[in-house]
Amino acid sequence: MKIAVLSDTHLRAKMPQELLDMLKDADLVVHAGDFITPVVYEAVKASSKRLVAVHGNSDDDSIKSTLPESVIFDAEGVKIGVIHKGRYGTDVTNMRYLALEMGVKVLIYGHLHSPVIDQTDVLLLCPGSPIFPRMADPTIAILHVEGSEIRVDIIKTNTGQMCKSIDFARSLGKE
Repeated sequence: MKIAVLSDTHLRAKMPQELLDMLKDADLVVHAGDFITPVVYEAVKASSKRLVAVHGNSDDDSIKSTLPESVIFDAEGVKIGVIHKGRYGTDVTNMRYLALEMGVKVLIYGHLHSPVIDQTDVLLLCPGSPIFPRMADPTIAILHVEGSEIRVDIIKTNTGQMCKSIDFARSLGKE
């Protein structure tokens, strides 16, 4: 099963066509919150064969009343949890405990705007932001679930704004 995972789109108007096309190819789309407006939510939903989504802290009130704060679903026998803003600090230990409390093998979350993949006894996955990254490239994640086998690919998008800090760091040493 191919699952497209995104979060923190933070758009008030139209979703970029590149992202919508990436979603159409997936068996399932997971959005970990911060669509911002119903227009963006509806565009993601229309481009998905199946959508699992939660609301984020910046979402419009109509989205907050439509979508849950967290959700647990099954993908080929693997329990996956989704939340926007978890209990994280400077490391992912709190997110691991949240995954264990939720009883999931994979916990997808957003809010950071930077991708995170942390594999211990659970898989923690933050896809980053495809539009407004922080200290990262604009990204989504592709989660491949085949039985008990789970693999994650982070995919750079062309639609997002380049993080100025990353752009500057890459320019260092170039003459």
